[in-house]
Amino acid sequence: MAARCGLCGKGTAFGQNIRHKSTGRWERKASRTKRKFRPNLQHHFVFREGRKVRMRLCTRCLRTELRAAV
Repeated sequence: MAARCGLCGKGTAFGQNIRHKSTGRWERKASRTKRKFRPNLQHHFVFREGRKVRMRLCTRCLRTELRAAV
């Protein structure tokens, strides 16, 4: 199953880890390794079109969804 929010479509983003040691000039360039930024997904029941549906939502969407329900 893909790590993707069911409401906004937020998914995995890619980036790099950068070592703090040896940062500075070009001769001492810090090493970098690939990494993934995964969204914080939670399973939650949401009312969609009058029905209760279980969805995987990111915490941002979950917060706005709960705020809209109140």
